[in-house]
Amino acid sequence: MVANVKEREKFASLEPLKTLDLPERFGPKEQGKVCDIWHFDGLIILVRTDRLSAFDRIIGHIPGRGALLNLQSSFWFENTKDIIDNHVIAVPHPRVTIAKECEPTFPVEMVVRGYITGSTDTSLWVNYGKGLDPYGLNLPSGLKKNQKLPDPVVTPTTKGEYGEHDVPLTKEECLKRWGEEYEWVEKKALVLYVRGSEICERQDLILADTKYELREKLLTDEVHTPDSSRFWDKDDWQRSFVEGRDPREKSKEHARKFLRSQGYSGEGEPPPLPTEIVKQTLQEYIEVYERITGKRFELAPDISSPSATAAAIEDFFPA
Repeated sequence: MVANVKEREKFASLEPLKTLDLPERFGPKEQGKVCDIWHFDGLIILVRTDRLSAFDRIIGHIPGRGALLNLQSSFWFENTKDIIDNHVIAVPHPRVTIAKECEPTFPVEMVVRGYITGSTDTSLWVNYGKGLDPYGLNLPSGLKKNQKLPDPVVTPTTKGEYGEHDVPLTKEECLKRWGEEYEWVEKKALVLYVRGSEICERQDLILADTKYELREKLLTDEVHTPDSSRFWDKDDWQRSFVEGRDPREKSKEHARKFLRSQGYSGEGEPPPLPTEIVKQTLQEYIEVYERITGKRFELAPDISSPSATAAAIEDFFPA
């Protein structure tokens, strides 16, 4: 089911959707790392573009990526609503979600990790290797990189504004600030991770870690996508752990690694992503979507068309 080489070439050569404009009646546009956002008629309009973010910066564009993120999140919202309600009202276009307008419960991203891995300053493995414990987890000694943890752990971080870095928090810090409300959110995050892991396991995928955003006790933003999560192929993880190497990530890690190889770590203008990196990243997004949902991804003209995307929104909100 995963897109073959010719399809990958076709997708990667298409013009990415970098941003979208809507008529004046929808009001001013907010621009996040990936989403273009409008607050309209008491709801929020989320348009997932093809912008690719890393190091808290926009580092390039992957054609069709926004649609894949939106469709995969839609799958997970549907398959977790028995655990927690979500903000989705409708998905009128592969790139578009119409959602409830929600205020943040508290400015924290709930990062859940089932494996000790990572390469950033907030990653569990990097801090563990330095003998640091910024999350107050008291992990056992002797853990190896990419090893499965005895139990999933929550590593909350502050949710930085665009261009700002996230900061690790301990559970004790969160409880002091938000009390029982934080306790409830943490429990929901752990149950969501278990559900996600179980569904991925059926497709021989490992959900190594992921992050959730809850607002007003609703699950919001995106869920279990290659942007918000780290996926490994189960067989590759097993081989790599024995061989002492990192498993191949089905995420945007290809782009991150390329930029690091060029000496880029988030400061200044990033070097352009080579075509092959764009193709590899797109292929990983397609494979994860198709394996998890069981649906084939077709990059139809209306997915990559700004006018078709805007028309779907206008049809949902007739003048």
